[in-house]
Amino acid sequence: MLDLNEIMFEGRFRLFLLGAFIFIGILAAIDILADIQEGTESAHIVIEGIVFAISIFGALVISLRLLNEAKQSRQLVKVMAQELQKNREEATEWRNETQALLQGLGASINNQFERWNLTPSEKEIALFLLKGLSHKEVAYFRGVSEATARQQARSIYKKANLSGRHDLAAFFLEELALPHNE
Repeated sequence: MLDLNEIMFEGRFRLFLLGAFIFIGILAAIDILADIQEGTESAHIVIEGIVFAISIFGALVISLRLLNEAKQSRQLVKVMAQELQKNREEATEWRNETQALLQGLGASINNQFERWNLTPSEKEIALFLLKGLSHKEVAYFRGVSEATARQQARSIYKKANLSGRHDLAAFFLEELALPHNE
């Protein structure tokens, strides 16, 4: 795949060549007219005519190639815009589906916390632990000492009849494995 800078360089180079061929063609045409007025040999005029024809042909070839590439670029931009729109729609749909699932998961987690009779502080700590925060991080976010965060975590594990943070996470996440292909 070409780099954008390479593509831009190639485009500028082709425009330079187009300009050079047109410039050479104009100079050749002016020289041919001057040579005809001066009565220069026809062999010299034919050679300059060939130079003129080559320069015009070169300009035409480059122009056609530039037009073709511009057309292809417009088509590519159109396709990419359609794909981008499709991806945005899929992302919005995915976000909506996920949001509903996360709200359901959040409600289920809260219901389980209620069954364990966790206090509001313990619920908050349990959520932090489920998110993977350390006791030190929990203490920081709650504005308490690390020892207090550890003690509250132990209280959660005791009320839930779990052995620790890994069992707490496993309790909620064990069933979230990806489905197996049958």
